[in-house]
Amino acid sequence: MQLYVTYTSPYARLARILVLEKQLADRVTILEAKTRTVGSPYYQINPSGRVPYLIDDHGVGMEDSQLICAYLDAVDGAPRFHGSGANADWRSAKLEATARSMLDGISVWVREINRPETERSPTVLAHEVARSERLADHFEAVVAEPAMAVGPRSMAHLILAVALETAHRRGPGDLTRGRPRLAAWLAALSALPALRATAIR
Repeated sequence: MQLYVTYTSPYARLARILVLEKQLADRVTILEAKTRTVGSPYYQINPSGRVPYLIDDHGVGMEDSQLICAYLDAVDGAPRFHGSGANADWRSAKLEATARSMLDGISVWVREINRPETERSPTVLAHEVARSERLADHFEAVVAEPAMAVGPRSMAHLILAVALETAHRRGPGDLTRGRPRLAAWLAALSALPALRATAIR
């Protein structure tokens, strides 16, 4: 399989984490895509130009981090991060959606702040900072619940950790400041080998 990524994309990072967590490094070749570049050869592989993009063993391509992570999780027939069918853990799915909302907002903030200063929208920047602060307050309470214990991990765990690390390294700032439970939770999760190996510098 081939996984196309950029090393600054938090969504591609989630797919890279799944490759490591599921021990698929010998089956998945990770390739850096050239995105946002006029005439990039990558557009012949994935016309949308988005990452991550996975080409499976049969040559079939797929995009969207949710789909790719679910596929990589299930490729060995023993999914660890995704429920299945009627037995799906809807509490975990709700937490995952909320964590993804945080990551989406932080990603919008990062894209906006990287535009030329004269093209930035102060309204968009302020909106996304406020959203990330509200969600950080929400997760300060939620990480104390059994569903978010660091032991068994779900996609909600991985997405929230990537969101918080992205905010701290490239985004609006350290969302764990003044939130001691969230800070302790992130410190424990960030120590995982897959998160350390894929950290965005």
